[in-house]
Amino acid sequence: MPTFETLPRFTTDLQHLTPAQRQRFRRVVLDAFVPDLRTGRPFRPGLRVKRVQRSTGVYEITWSMGTGPAGRATWQYGPALRPNTPHVIWRRIGTHDILTGP
Repeated sequence: MPTFETLPRFTTDLQHLTPAQRQRFRRVVLDAFVPDLRTGRPFRPGLRVKRVQRSTGVYEITWSMGTGPAGRATWQYGPALRPNTPHVIWRRIGTHDILTGP
């Protein structure tokens, strides 16, 4: 299982999401993001993982494409806490607006 940590800004952003949005994010992470990390293969296209422009080593994931603005989260890889196990640092979560300060 990959390890993770959250930056304080992510925690603050998370508190501004609705319970349904938080649940959706958790489902996508557990059902798609983590399994893709485990395999070491490229992320499935539906996650829309890509590098954030003008940022070094920061990526975004789209966790909701329903009605309204798309849900996004930014993250980066951190130093492995366990050998051969990816470590993810969650940076921001919300809508497209988070990309102005990923």
